[in-house]
Amino acid sequence: MSKTRIFLSGYNVMASIGVHPHEQIAPQLIRVDVTLDLGGMQAPKHDRLAETLNYEWIAELIENQCTQGHVQLIETLTSKIAKDCLGDERVRAVRVRIEKPGAIAKADAAGVEIFQER
Repeated sequence: MSKTRIFLSGYNVMASIGVHPHEQIAPQLIRVDVTLDLGGMQAPKHDRLAETLNYEWIAELIENQCTQGHVQLIETLTSKIAKDCLGDERVRAVRVRIEKPGAIAKADAAGVEIFQER
């Protein structure tokens, strides 16, 4: 049995996120990766976008969540994105990873990754 996964990797977006006072002043760059497990979805028969899940939809979903106002925890934003993805009945499971580049002085990034399934 084959499985179909659609992903968006390294999506850079500005978000108002963080618990520290300096993080609440202005939006900061975050990097988001999303992988959607579509189970045994059939391959498109007619080479049409409507036969699959458009990964641009994932980008719109991320943008929408990142413009809803300040979020203190990455875990909260990660969970909201995952919940929105699972709102599409074709999605069997979702993995969302959010990184904050430069959040820790000696690290490339810090962040959270979650996996949720139906």
